[in-house]
Amino acid sequence: MNSLRDIVESSPQLRGLRMHGLPGEDSPQPLAPAKWDWQTVRRVLVVRLRSIGDTVLSTPSLFALKRFLPQVSVDILLEDWVAPILDGFPHVDNVITIERKSATSRARLARQLRANRYDVVYNLHGGTTSTLLTRATGARHRVGYDTYQYARLHNHLSPSSSSLWERDKTHSVEQQLALLGWTGVPVSDRPPTILAVTEEASATIAARLEVAGLMGVPFAVIHPAAAFATKQWAASNFGRVADGLSAQGLGIVAITTPGEKSIIDEMNSDIAAAFTDLSLPEITALLARARMFVGNDSGIAHIAAAVETPSVVIFGSSNRAHWRPWTSGAAEVVFEEMECQPCHGYFCEKFDEPECIKRVPVERVIAAAERVLRESA
Repeated sequence: MNSLRDIVESSPQLRGLRMHGLPGEDSPQPLAPAKWDWQTVRRVLVVRLRSIGDTVLSTPSLFALKRFLPQVSVDILLEDWVAPILDGFPHVDNVITIERKSATSRARLARQLRANRYDVVYNLHGGTTSTLLTRATGARHRVGYDTYQYARLHNHLSPSSSSLWERDKTHSVEQQLALLGWTGVPVSDRPPTILAVTEEASATIAARLEVAGLMGVPFAVIHPAAAFATKQWAASNFGRVADGLSAQGLGIVAITTPGEKSIIDEMNSDIAAAFTDLSLPEITALLARARMFVGNDSGIAHIAAAVETPSVVIFGSSNRAHWRPWTSGAAEVVFEEMECQPCHGYFCEKFDEPECIKRVPVERVIAAAERVLRESA
């Protein structure tokens, strides 16, 4: 890997920073020399389609870009349903959205992106739609990994994040940061995820907590749902955890979507409030007020990490090294080690039921919650 001096000297932007006394041995560093003259860049687009968690885990990259290029317009392209998660986020200039499963929307969006005349586009996803839209921008510099299915539609292809970080296993955050770092953006400090709490969402949550009798009362948020059965711990287990936290003086708030309300009912626990209709900004505001979070590996767990809420996350089929909470706050993951783990997670190929998540003992989750509470006291 190139020395810090070599990397700094190759980048006009970094030379300017050095003259202002910011770089040094303890300052963030890029992972490779600059691939172009950053002083000619005026607009950057980050493409990150898919889920809540994917969006939250892109925020360190947005932060790193804006820190490096404070005068440059940094935009992000998200799916419309998840875009509100970045309401109030200070490190992006524009959130551009795409409608799910709408060919007309994609065609219209492609024209808009090209008209925006981006200089640099980072494809953090690599799927077909994100790659085609990256190409449609017509940007001078289109950056993706050389392992992407349609890698040839980019004109800058990065080696793997593992080779750039010089480690076998990398987190999703590191994978995204590495793509930026390979082009000369300082990322070596691996920034945490971060989300904003909007005034409107905060006021709404305050009113809901007031009605529930929880204003001024420490409470835990439990999210017992997950996208797949291989990631969803039993609702009755969450009920036992809720009872244990309640015995320690915490109010219990359970959250799901409206269609998942039955999971809260299955907890069979005395909870203070059940919220099934919160918007993404409201979930962020709720978690920011919580004493702790307990839930499955999900996008909601990543929101909790981004607002530094002490967390316990139960893992089943997921790759813990890649998807664990990315936070400087107190957090633990609880799992049952199995030879077939991790896997794709869509269904269990080895057992009739997903044993990896079913076998996680309630006692270990309660013990982890107690440790996290002590650590964050």
